[in-house]
Amino acid sequence: MHVKLVRHTPEPERTVAMSARLCYSPIGAAQLEERISDEQAANLVRKLVSMGHLSTLEHVTFTFAIEGVSRVLTHQLVRHRIASYSQQSQRYVKEHAFETILPPSIAANAEAQAKFAALMEEIQSLYNEFTEAGIPAEDARYILPNATETKIVCTFNARSLLNFFSLRCCTRAQWEIRALANKMLAECQKVAPVIFENAGPTCVSEGVCHEGAMSCGRLQAILAQRAKAQAAK
Repeated sequence: MHVKLVRHTPEPERTVAMSARLCYSPIGAAQLEERISDEQAANLVRKLVSMGHLSTLEHVTFTFAIEGVSRVLTHQLVRHRIASYSQQSQRYVKEHAFETILPPSIAANAEAQAKFAALMEEIQSLYNEFTEAGIPAEDARYILPNATETKIVCTFNARSLLNFFSLRCCTRAQWEIRALANKMLAECQKVAPVIFENAGPTCVSEGVCHEGAMSCGRLQAILAQRAKAQAAK
């Protein structure tokens, strides 16, 4: 899996802070931009996130180039509707040597892995046979598996990303999209550390778990660690 943050709004935290201040200021955005220090911007962003006042986070966007993931993952990814997606087309890009994503549980079972490989080889052979017989790639692709590797570019605003991370960084999320979410979060924290300093599953971001009986049980340990950190201040 390869995840790269290829574009983002310059100075994302100053942009959020300026947008928030504009709502309550008689002066214009350009003047506000000049008057806000980095420390003031950071403090305001922390306050906005902690209070759940997230509309101004929609002014900053992050664009990711993602490769080495399966169609299983992208079917889940595009359910996050407040985002834009451009995915490699199986209609126009021939899959004469398609790569596959192998789940760890199958990789750990030698017999299952051998059967997986044999099935992928059979599908590849039939796909090639169809296209060589004149069947259009847009129709031959119907036999391709969910395991087929794909590439996608996606753009999220910061508010949508916080929601994405709260759901997909959770241990209850499917393993592949959870790995993607953690890589995307790491990229975001490099360029907008204040916005995303507490981003992650709700046990991290809010100190609560909504999974009920299906909870992984980490919440109490996280709360205890927070209490210890507060006591040490």
